[in-house]
Amino acid sequence: MKKQVCPTIFPLLCIFLLFLSAEAQTCRPSGRIQGQNPPPGQCNTENDSDCCKDGKWYTTYKCSPPVSSQTKATLTLNSFEAGGDGGAPSECDNQYHSDDDPVVALSTGWFNHKKRCLEYINIYGNGKTVRAKVVDECDSTMGCDSDHDYQPPCPNNIVDASKAVWKALGVPKNDWGEIDIYWSDTD
Repeated sequence: MKKQVCPTIFPLLCIFLLFLSAEAQTCRPSGRIQGQNPPPGQCNTENDSDCCKDGKWYTTYKCSPPVSSQTKATLTLNSFEAGGDGGAPSECDNQYHSDDDPVVALSTGWFNHKKRCLEYINIYGNGKTVRAKVVDECDSTMGCDSDHDYQPPCPNNIVDASKAVWKALGVPKNDWGEIDIYWSDTD
């Protein structure tokens, strides 16, 4: 006669493995940085961008939530033009981009060490879809310095988009700034 494994061990093992799998996909903060007030005139507040506050602690991330066919994110507004609130030229091509071009910056984890550079993503929001090119990183690991236009680190779930993306999604201009969206890599 065969020995049978206790029937309660398998369900407990499955629950344990699911817990480990969920833990492996969790993106936890990687640290904190302390803000300093920017020098006068050094933080561009275009598009309602925040400036770092002296003494305030900001959470940093080296990761982002897992990417799927419908990755939940927050869409924010950014200018990739020279003099815009994006600051320096884009990380992927060292160029500035027109606000009329559908371009985005992704949080550090999704930017994935430039692996999405100049690739396209689909953005789903407001009942519409737009295809946009990844040209920059929305840095989740650093901020509050001249390299980051004295803005805080990005949260880990940001798709920072040009005005063209907002227009293509049909979001009324008065509502531009921050909305919940989904995105995916293009095929």
